[in-house]
Amino acid sequence: MNWIKKIIRPLVLFVLPLVVIACTVSYKFNGSSINYDKVKTISIADFPIKSEYVYAPLATKFNEDLKDIFIRQTRLQLLKPSQNADLQIDGEITGYNQYNQAVSADGYSSETKLTITVNVRFVNNTNHSEDFEQQFSAFRTYDSTQLLTAVQDGLIAEMSKEITDQIFNATVANW
Repeated sequence: MNWIKKIIRPLVLFVLPLVVIACTVSYKFNGSSINYDKVKTISIADFPIKSEYVYAPLATKFNEDLKDIFIRQTRLQLLKPSQNADLQIDGEITGYNQYNQAVSADGYSSETKLTITVNVRFVNNTNHSEDFEQQFSAFRTYDSTQLLTAVQDGLIAEMSKEITDQIFNATVANW
């Protein structure tokens, strides 16, 4: 019986670490499913505002947020739009609108809905079956007693993040 312990113990101590090392599990917390052997670069053009109502800081905030999410959550190299990248994203901000959302008992607006809509064209030069053109949007409501100028920067930050997350998921997450 002692000879079995002498053989099994070193065998277990040697084989167990090999089994643990060989059976590793890989998780991607950012949700991207990019084949970095094929896809190495991305170009993201600035999205101009083509809506009837224009708030200039919106374009700057959205363009920075869109580039930032791809830089932070992927290993893709960001190229200028004039260069031929593996993935290409361009489009325009087509809507920046506010509507009365709810009416109070006195007949006046009690809530206002602010909506941003973005049209996106995505080209995957390594697999054109994934190309698309699609609209993404987000909205927030705010109390009508507040002025839009008082709340719009905060609402734009929230909606810009939501829309850039939607674009990221639609282009490289492949959910």
